[in-house]
Amino acid sequence: MFPRLPKVTQALLIANVVVFLLQKSLGDFALANFMLWPPNSGLYSSDQPGFEIWQLLTYGFMHGSFSHLFFNMLALYMFGAPLEQTWGEKRFLTYFLVCVVGAGLLQLIVGWWVMSNGGTAYPTVGASGGVFGLLLAYGMLFPNHRVMLLIPPIPMKARTFVILYGAAELLLGFTGWQPGVAHFAHLGGMLFGWLLIRYWRGQSPFGGRGGGPRMRIVK
Repeated sequence: MFPRLPKVTQALLIANVVVFLLQKSLGDFALANFMLWPPNSGLYSSDQPGFEIWQLLTYGFMHGSFSHLFFNMLALYMFGAPLEQTWGEKRFLTYFLVCVVGAGLLQLIVGWWVMSNGGTAYPTVGASGGVFGLLLAYGMLFPNHRVMLLIPPIPMKARTFVILYGAAELLLGFTGWQPGVAHFAHLGGMLFGWLLIRYWRGQSPFGGRGGGPRMRIVK
């Protein structure tokens, strides 16, 4: 369908679009058990979906709106293709899925904390955790490449772009200025992506060389 895109990036784009169309045709209620729910959400009501282990992957292929899907897929297209071409299919897919699961794990902690303090259970959906992991990897592998912000349209180095986005997510997460967005899940995707890259490079906090050759930073 997209002959110039690497296979895994293309497959992820198609999978996310297909799942979004299923959401629109079947309704979110029918797919509620595939969204990511807090670990204590099913304890208070029999009608409330609870956490299931598969949700740590399935939530990352669901989206809340067309704009949510569009911007995530645009970022996947922009950053996924060069990373897959650099790493290869297997390593790229492993990285993306680890970031999705890592983002979900951090979001589970946030959801548990919210409910423990009297908040209501709410599901999390979206590929943003994986996308933010890709953004971090792009900044680490191609730190001096130029990227363009959409709003405002300002060019900057990829490394600067990653730092600014990470700082903004941290600020928004702690202040709550943008409710309804899983900012800590975004940070979780970046954190687990950073840990995995360091593991592959044989750097702390993990010992040893890790699996496979060390990666080189492309200037």
